[in-house]
Amino acid sequence: MFSSDFTPKLFSLLRNGYNFSSLKADILAGLTVAIIALPLSMALAIASGTSPDKGLITAVIAGFFISFLGGSRVQIGGPTGAFIVVVFNVIAQHGYDGLILATLVAGLILIIAGYARFGQIIKYIPHPVVTGFTAGIAVIIASSQIKDFLGLSISNIPAEFIDKWHSYFSHINTIDLTTLTVGLSSLLAIILLKRLNPKLPGYLITVIISSAVVYLGDFHIDTIGSRFPDIVAGIPMPTMPDWSIDKILDIIPVAFTIAFLAGLESLLSAMVADGMTGYKHRSNQELIAQGIANIASAAFGGMPATGAIARTATNIKSGGKTPVAGISHAIFILLFMLFAMDIIAFVPLATLSAILFIVAWNMSETHHFLHILRLSKSDRTVMLLTFALTVLVDLTVAIGVGVTLASLLFIHEMSKSSVLRTQGRHRHDLDDTAEDETQRDDLPQGVEVFRLTGPIFFGVAGSLLDTLRAMDHIPSILILRMKLVPYIDVAGLNALLQLLKDCQDKKTVIILSGLQQQPAAILQKSGVEDNQSTLRVTSSYEAAISLAEELIEK
Repeated sequence: MFSSDFTPKLFSLLRNGYNFSSLKADILAGLTVAIIALPLSMALAIASGTSPDKGLITAVIAGFFISFLGGSRVQIGGPTGAFIVVVFNVIAQHGYDGLILATLVAGLILIIAGYARFGQIIKYIPHPVVTGFTAGIAVIIASSQIKDFLGLSISNIPAEFIDKWHSYFSHINTIDLTTLTVGLSSLLAIILLKRLNPKLPGYLITVIISSAVVYLGDFHIDTIGSRFPDIVAGIPMPTMPDWSIDKILDIIPVAFTIAFLAGLESLLSAMVADGMTGYKHRSNQELIAQGIANIASAAFGGMPATGAIARTATNIKSGGKTPVAGISHAIFILLFMLFAMDIIAFVPLATLSAILFIVAWNMSETHHFLHILRLSKSDRTVMLLTFALTVLVDLTVAIGVGVTLASLLFIHEMSKSSVLRTQGRHRHDLDDTAEDETQRDDLPQGVEVFRLTGPIFFGVAGSLLDTLRAMDHIPSILILRMKLVPYIDVAGLNALLQLLKDCQDKKTVIILSGLQQQPAAILQKSGVEDNQSTLRVTSSYEAAISLAEELIEK
């Protein structure tokens, strides 16, 4: 029997009762989100290097399963901007079949991660890393839309960022003024509608108006219909891609990238939703739902999917209360696909580019980026490096390097909290450090005392051992106060064992006082015990002093 951690939110909410008022609110919210998601899903698919119907299929299939099986009340799923770079590169290298296979494998990885209870892993991704790669993706998304926004005549656009912009500047003389006018007008319309009345579906209104103008004015610019004339209305039958062990091994790195992005963005979106609603999501079940949704999306020919922060926030603001809102959003998009594809064919690509410019701007979270720039040098370095690597190299490399650098900087800061102090005869075993060094005169002859503060781990173990070995004289008894040491890792343990060996060779007795639970446990597991000869353990510093006096008198 699964615990509540692995129960979809929808099932729990329906079990507790569901009324007509909630149903009405959810359906209206679902319609509102669908109106926003319709043009956005098509724009994201085109930017990813595929046809707009693939984005709609993803919104319908993945959106349904993310809401039906998810661990959040109000999560809305579908294609998102975070996948554009990855999907574009996978299609270029492995074809669309390779993308479907990678999405299937990524789904399996997410399911395994959910049942392995990796849902809390989001806590360990440093905020500067998230901000850096999110801003980097935003820059890449905006850069990918320059051709369609300006109407440039470029047959093949390079994938690399610098080469892409070099190509743009090389073809700047091919700008189509009609396309540029439609793009700028669409961009301005979206911004004005957002400021005048945020509740209006600005994306959809802009798409309708621009499509009508282009159709009635008989403007010869690129539209969905002219670029993708073979789009079929509706959802295709599910199929499985051709696969082999070699193909799976080839796409495994990409599958892990897709799984990581899907898990990261869905959990971030769920956390944002929790902050807006006051409820708490089930992170492990959310990962499982994301995995199933991606497998289903791939089976129907869709793209990778995850929780969409902007659409989820729109759902909440529109009155969505349960996962029924997300399910309704998927159903409404399906209805648009079945009955409105002929109209959708007239949508100008320049308008979709304008929509993606807005998406990129919102995604960049400029205020967070500028805020981190004003913080510590280490946070600033991590964010800027992650940002640069995301734009210029690769998203996976950027995240790996960013997390690694952030971890190393954290370890460096933690090492500063580990302190080794000489200690006097202080009868009160308190946590204060402002002690009178003259109290050392009260120590018994031949006794030396040091107090360790902070964790003893690989970052500080060597330096602590060197400090202890560099004592001016060899004492008969060495007391190590350990009350303020909460943790010892293997490196710290090895350093302590080496110190014990050194003291044993020099006939020095070590007394460990005030051991906390974790250090005591790891010492016991390694076979280090109170052996009555070279090592003694006491519960307090006062007991250690008394024991030292007894040993000196013998």
